Amino acid sequence: MAGSTESARPPGRAKRGPAMEVFFRLKKSPLAMFGLVVLLALVFVAIFADVIAPYSYSKQNLAHMFESSSKQFLLGTDEFGRDILSRLIYGARISLQVGFIAVSIALLAGGMLGAIAGYYGGWIDNAIMRVMDVLLSIPQTLLAIAIAAALGPGLFNLMIAVGVSDAPNYARIVRSSVLSIREMEFIEAAHAVGSSDLRIILKHIIPNSMAPIIVQATLGVAFAILNAAGLSFIGLGIQPPYPEWGAMLSGGRQYIRDYPHLTLYPGLSIMITILALNFLGDGLRDALDPKLKR
Repeated sequence: MAGSTESARPPGRAKRGPAMEVFFRLKKSPLAMFGLVVLLALVFVAIFADVIAPYSYSKQNLAHMFESSSKQFLLGTDEFGRDILSRLIYGARISLQVGFIAVSIALLAGGMLGAIAGYYGGWIDNAIMRVMDVLLSIPQTLLAIAIAAALGPGLFNLMIAVGVSDAPNYARIVRSSVLSIREMEFIEAAHAVGSSDLRIILKHIIPNSMAPIIVQATLGVAFAILNAAGLSFIGLGIQPPYPEWGAMLSGGRQYIRDYPHLTLYPGLSIMITILALNFLGDGLRDALDPKLKR
């Protein structure tokens, strides 16, 4: 009967879609919600940095060098009299940009290679995954340093270096998902109706592999930001006067004994951002786990 379906649903509880169901489970984790709030706040700050920042990130005032926190400069100033708070705000824009774009590069390159390897198998799988194994045998930070050194410093080269060094991880994750999906009945049905291999990979296999990819991407943004900060710290990333957090750490390390605030605030910014993204990634992993569905 038509009314029996409606009566089976608990009173006052509307049917939730897949995205709302994931968000409902995510809300059960206070740490994941903390990570989500921090990430949204950082995105807001990055978008409206020009409005929020009290000063320009490059404005120098040599009469106010090495000042501590005050009403005029809430977090103090650096060795050139630049406002640290303003530089941190603009630095959030650069760090998030590097994180998201680098992960996008890694996801597109590694994801497609992993999907092709898992779908076709045979010698194609062996060829692609042996190359990925070689790259995975190299420490990821060292691989990023090598790529950045070859390309040269700069924002665009930094994103490529971080993205390419992380691509093998996505290739391995996507391949393992594709191996478990390609033998399912809906894939056989797609073959039966004459769908091309490219359409099956893009329309059926990859969308059904998104759960582990989303989790890895969230954690990957955290690693990309940390990796970019490390490259900027050793001079292979963002170049002055752009206010990247790792470059700010590098610039303040020679004054750390007398003026610790030069490294304290950029370090805290990196730590809180990485922590929030890891909390969010862990929460998404639990929320997307089919075993936890109720």
